[in-house]
Amino acid sequence: MSTRRLTALTPDQAPGRAGELLADIVERHGSVGEMVSTMAHSPALLDGYLNLSRAMKRVKIPRALSEKLSLAVQEWIGCGTCREAHRAAGRAAGLTETDIELARQGTSTDPREAALIGLALRVLAEPGSLGDEDVAEVRAHGWSDRVVAEVVGVVTLNLLTGAFNLLAGIQPEKAEG
Repeated sequence: MSTRRLTALTPDQAPGRAGELLADIVERHGSVGEMVSTMAHSPALLDGYLNLSRAMKRVKIPRALSEKLSLAVQEWIGCGTCREAHRAAGRAAGLTETDIELARQGTSTDPREAALIGLALRVLAEPGSLGDEDVAEVRAHGWSDRVVAEVVGVVTLNLLTGAFNLLAGIQPEKAEG
């Protein structure tokens, strides 16, 4: 188990705009999560994360499928903290344990969903290899260009949070298999 490499900050400790952002979150929600308070070392990163996170709540990808995409991406990245958060969010969105395990393996029993999950993993792992046929394949499964574009946003948000937590040394509170 690794140790924390970056510490969480309070609104008073955070530099510049990050302190204002943290104070606003505390005022609205009563507390700030560990990742967000640690991101506050960089006002630019924190502001960017919060804006992207808010924007990605407006995607057309159904919530349960978005969680499947996130689980697949976080499994590949290796962020236990994010994986556990998306496991809980997936359960709240109605995913079964089988759905969750299949998503962690990069697939789904639904071919439409499996195609989108596969695209998400390719966007993460090998974006330079994507071509016309990849877009045509997800379109053939009935996905709109909007959803195809939004996959990049979901992947990007997950890469940002997963990579940040791993770099900062933020670990899950409890490990699940």
